[in-house]
Amino acid sequence: MIALAPDTVIVRSAQLVLRKVELKRADVASCDAILGNGDCEDFETGSKLLTLPLGSAVIAQDVSISAPAGTFDELEFNVHKPSSSEDAAFIAANPDFATISIRVIGTFVHGTGTGAGTRSDFTFTSDVDQSQKASLVPPMTLHDGQTLNVTLRVDISTWYLNATKTALVDPASANKGGPNESVVANNIQNSFKAFEDDNRDGLEG
Repeated sequence: MIALAPDTVIVRSAQLVLRKVELKRADVASCDAILGNGDCEDFETGSKLLTLPLGSAVIAQDVSISAPAGTFDELEFNVHKPSSSEDAAFIAANPDFATISIRVIGTFVHGTGTGAGTRSDFTFTSDVDQSQKASLVPPMTLHDGQTLNVTLRVDISTWYLNATKTALVDPASANKGGPNESVVANNIQNSFKAFEDDNRDGLEG
């Protein structure tokens, strides 16, 4: 629940498309010895749908990455709508997300005016694109069969603030073509933070 007097946003479901997680190798020189090294310098996952765990305003979403052996010094999250050419399997499994990167379902509770106390159910969708980079300090060395645990932190409490951050907007008004589309898109882009989280406690450092 997101509350800022006099209005309230009750979030019942929040999902986003993690278009890719990319790891950059620290030991790039070793790639030169690999025949047909291709994407040796970088490793990236395919698209996956994340259902954010609710219950707090700042959400820590754990993501486990099965990467090849190597030493990596940077990771990058990319929240983005799927690509029709590269993500055909993902789109087939998640057709509702073919053209969007975020979907939130909930209720907006009006606190003032003639509609005070009324509840409006909403489905908010967006094709917002946001990348978040983080340095791995010290660099992380993975062995064969080992996974890297990283966390994407999302401050969902900021998503539906107005331009001056003094009140909430109706999420329905931030859908494509709505008066608050750009304000909310900007809020979402500024709400992400990514970091390595090998002990999976959702805390940085």
